[in-house]
Amino acid sequence: MTTETSGTAGTPQSTGDTYRQIGRGTGPRFGAAFWAAVLAVFPLGLLGAAMWIGRLVRPGGDDWCFLPVLRDDGVAGMIGKFYLHDNGRIANALMVALYGSFGVAGHQWYAAVSGVLILTAVWALVVAVLHRAGRTAPRGVPLLVASMVVAVFLFATPNTYKTFYWPASSVSHTLAPVLAAAAVIPFLRARTRRGHVLALCVCVLAGLFIGTLSEGASVTAGVLLCTALLLSFRWVPGPERTRTRRWCGVALAALLVGVIVLYTSPGSRVRRARFGTDATSIADPQSLSTALRMFGDILTIVLTTWTYLGAVSVGVLLGVLLRDADARTDGPLLSRPLLPALAGVAALLVAGYLCTLITLPAFGHSMLTYGTRTWNDYLFVYVLLLAGVGALLGRTLRDAPGSAAALTAAAALLCAVTCVGLAVPLIGLERDMADRAAHWDRQDGRLREQVRQGAEVLPYVPTSVGQMRDPFGNHGRTLWPGTCVADYYHLKRITHATG
Repeated sequence: MTTETSGTAGTPQSTGDTYRQIGRGTGPRFGAAFWAAVLAVFPLGLLGAAMWIGRLVRPGGDDWCFLPVLRDDGVAGMIGKFYLHDNGRIANALMVALYGSFGVAGHQWYAAVSGVLILTAVWALVVAVLHRAGRTAPRGVPLLVASMVVAVFLFATPNTYKTFYWPASSVSHTLAPVLAAAAVIPFLRARTRRGHVLALCVCVLAGLFIGTLSEGASVTAGVLLCTALLLSFRWVPGPERTRTRRWCGVALAALLVGVIVLYTSPGSRVRRARFGTDATSIADPQSLSTALRMFGDILTIVLTTWTYLGAVSVGVLLGVLLRDADARTDGPLLSRPLLPALAGVAALLVAGYLCTLITLPAFGHSMLTYGTRTWNDYLFVYVLLLAGVGALLGRTLRDAPGSAAALTAAAALLCAVTCVGLAVPLIGLERDMADRAAHWDRQDGRLREQVRQGAEVLPYVPTSVGQMRDPFGNHGRTLWPGTCVADYYHLKRITHATG
């Protein structure tokens, strides 16, 4: 009497069969979960260290102007400042008030709080996507994928300080796209009528919020929603097509309302007047061609940054380790994924170009230096797309004889190497931040003491990190945000000093 151990009696399993069965037996499930936990130490340790470094953040740039308003006029004053005078971003004002109300401590805790929020949102998104696709992965793998994606997103950027540590930039260009992506989770998890109603309510609130939080994130979300609508006509089967189209349509409408509220605000008109921009000037041939060249330069920088391969590698691991939870959920999106993947690439390129076009008047040629933080509005999608392409690659190649084990080993090694590569510049940034924090604290104490003694005009020695203005630009020839520093310390003005 023989015992069948695979599809055919007496036939040993191939390497591909072994990896397809990962998670179905106690041994393989434990082994995959164990090694996923071991590998997750690298990105989670990197994220933990980065959050700890956040204690060295001190106010700079726009923060100088927010703090006096919150101190004197509270949250209502902050909303009025943004809506009436600055840029019209009501939701942005609320986000600034959340951390700015705590003063310097809010800046110091911002990295830790936002880091945990971003990681949790991406983790929940990975789990929701797997659930919707009818796939499962060994325990710990979704957390590994999420932590690696977040680490690459935050630290592969040319300016990690403005991406992760500077709150004024992060709420507009780092948190905004993550929050927009998180709004999809209720839709992915919905299975009942009540669940679908809840998903619609969430997308309405999210659309209004994102629309008044960040123009770049709004453009990216709008392009992706339009792409999903177009894909739904062919690649979403049955009743899901109607639900998908309804959700995308409601989300688009809510987003458009938010953008209209922002665009028609007095603050937005003031901002456009300051930069001399309107719909006509943005759409003229000169602006269109300049934005195209600038976006090409941005793509060159991004595509030659090797650490983004970390997102591909963790995607490959996910694809190799996936197993079917419910084969009936397979639809055209999973059975023929090439065209939807190409549509994702096209959407990313369109969103990136449009984001470059609308931010070009504010930054000009400094888009490649001071304006790098605005890239995050669409680079989050880029990192997610890389992970998705990696998953498709791993899922496709794992069945080839002998390839699963080699793919797993190579992808795991690349994940670890990427984390090391991301950690090296972070160490240098920590030293710069520590020097600035020590200088800032000493100067803060000195200024406060002299103000108590009746001083009204005092010298200020700037120390910058992450290409920040602190608090003078152009080597002291530009006063902004020096006037805000004077307000913060109750001075009439400050003067530029060198030591």
